[in-house]
Amino acid sequence: MPALAVVLGLFGLLIGSFLNVVIWRVPRKESIVRPPSHCPSCDTEISPRDNVPVLSWLLLRGRCRHCGASISARYPLVELATGGLFAALTVRFGLHADLPAYLYLAAVGVALAMIDLDLQRLPDPLTLPSYPVGLTLLAIAALADHDGTDYLRAVIAMAALFGFYAVVWFVYPGGMGQGDVKLAGVVGLYLGWLGWGQLIVGTFGAFLLGAVVGIGLMVGSAAGRKTRIPFGPFMLLGVLIGIYAGHPLAHAYTTRITH
Repeated sequence: MPALAVVLGLFGLLIGSFLNVVIWRVPRKESIVRPPSHCPSCDTEISPRDNVPVLSWLLLRGRCRHCGASISARYPLVELATGGLFAALTVRFGLHADLPAYLYLAAVGVALAMIDLDLQRLPDPLTLPSYPVGLTLLAIAALADHDGTDYLRAVIAMAALFGFYAVVWFVYPGGMGQGDVKLAGVVGLYLGWLGWGQLIVGTFGAFLLGAVVGIGLMVGSAAGRKTRIPFGPFMLLGVLIGIYAGHPLAHAYTTRITH
């Protein structure tokens, strides 16, 4: 298993490099295929030797080889984050049929989180296709397990969380965007596959993190009461909480109230 985690972690670095393109181009409605990656300052195409995840940025000391323009440290950080998530999810799920579904979620989640932080948007070209992709990948996992119970729960959770966020948005549209509502169904699908406890913990965790960060920003005068704070990253962090701590937290809570 450690060897597999390393291999998929390295693969995640490559995916992270591609995600940097997605993060920049998708909100601008540009092709993610053409033109090839190029320096935004001098427009020179980036050669393969300068496009190795993390390593190229370190060797070039964060600057373009041709014009010397500074290259943001966010590029290697996105690559490292994606690689780390791929490795961590491999350790969590192992060689199970649902691993590809969660690797996809990690990749699209990194892109969505960064775009939301930048522009306070969750683009439809990333959120909406995640429904058929997630449903298909988890259906394959359900067929491999010869058990549709988890899949049925995941579909119900998808609809339930989408409906919950839709009601919140309808009641208080200023506190949540339509993109959050669209992402909610995807979050519900993946948390619901794991269990009801994971769904509840992951959902509550997102709102708790959002509240803590929002209060912290207001206390530090970095934000006011009417400042819009992107909620997508908190929703995605809530998924990680549900994946890694959802079961033990839900079990601890139910054990406490029943004794």
